[in-house]
Amino acid sequence: MVFFMGLGVPMAFALVLTGAGMAWTLDFWDTQLLAQNLVAGIDSFPLLAVPFFILAGELMNAGGISRRIIEMARAWVGHIRGGLGFVTIGAAMLMASMSGSALADTAALATILLPMMKSHGYPMGRSAGLMAAGGIIAPIIPPSMPMVIYGVTTNTSISQLFLAGLVPGIIMGLGLVIAWRIESTRLTGVQRDEPMPYKARLRATGKAFWALLMPVIIIGGMKTGVFTPTEAAVVAAFYALVVATLVHREMSLTQLHGVLARAAKTTAIVMFLCAGAQVASYMVTLADLPAVLTGWLGGLTENPKLLMLVMMGVLVLIGTALDLTPTILIFAPVMLPIAVKAGIDPVYFGLMFVLNGTIGLITPPVGTVLNVVAGVGRMRLDEVIRGVSPYLVVYLAILLLFIAFPQIVTAPVAWLR
Repeated sequence: MVFFMGLGVPMAFALVLTGAGMAWTLDFWDTQLLAQNLVAGIDSFPLLAVPFFILAGELMNAGGISRRIIEMARAWVGHIRGGLGFVTIGAAMLMASMSGSALADTAALATILLPMMKSHGYPMGRSAGLMAAGGIIAPIIPPSMPMVIYGVTTNTSISQLFLAGLVPGIIMGLGLVIAWRIESTRLTGVQRDEPMPYKARLRATGKAFWALLMPVIIIGGMKTGVFTPTEAAVVAAFYALVVATLVHREMSLTQLHGVLARAAKTTAIVMFLCAGAQVASYMVTLADLPAVLTGWLGGLTENPKLLMLVMMGVLVLIGTALDLTPTILIFAPVMLPIAVKAGIDPVYFGLMFVLNGTIGLITPPVGTVLNVVAGVGRMRLDEVIRGVSPYLVVYLAILLLFIAFPQIVTAPVAWLR
């Protein structure tokens, strides 16, 4: 796989070719079996959530839902020192509870807020880094597209994974608030918004009412059992479509065609990755590689925290080279059995796995979220990397905190169950 990646082969094709190479090496070559595994990789009802969450994110951005959330946050905290940074964090957390896509949220934040922060005199590197760091909260706070993929890949409860992300997502937001608060004390020459009267703030909040209602419907519906996570994705997409076309009336049928086309292209990429990973995963199972890895790490199964520290360290390194979805599809089925053997809660491990892979989205040299911000802001990538570095340190500290005290993740899940 590393060889194909080095040649610049797209990840989905690299996975298929790797699986085919393993089949040949294991003397298990059968083109019909390879084709069956390609189909099996996407033949899953829970995976239907992926295209609908992608569509919901596109509809939010095109229909004015994301902009209204940012305007509401700006009305309440835009006037304080470093206010637009706090607007970015607040908007990122609210948008994370609707789309579940780091790339969609980051693109929306950068498109709207980067020009605004530039005009107010904020340093562009730090601003872009904060947006990248805020954007990756989306895969943690439910609903989360990566958690759907993880749940399907490892046969873990998606509903419980969603519940596990609530508290860590809030802690990530608080970590950014503290880091930006320290950063804002060193800002000079930055313009502040004029404080808005409370009536104007309430008007901005009222305009964002339909956007704020969306996560209540999604999370409340899943918690009460009205619909499953897969059905929640459909509800989210339909709700965003109704709000964008009939309530806000900011999206025409012509724009809808473009939204559907973008969502379809992104869905095709993700689904092809899932299909290719199934081929490689099947061959990994035939080769009994999980047992080999268990043998290497066998001595650590007596100490779950040390095992988690080692596996999370390995995943941090993997995250520098692989995107989140391939990381889940390739390594989650291999690592989860080892964690379960050591007595680690599978839902807790799933949350930590996704969180670690999410941090990889802002880790150079790959860092897809970094590339999104740099592209939208027309900035050099190295400038964005320097800007995100303080927040990357914060996230790694949070990861260590959850390893040392897993109850932070497991206790809320047990209570919410």
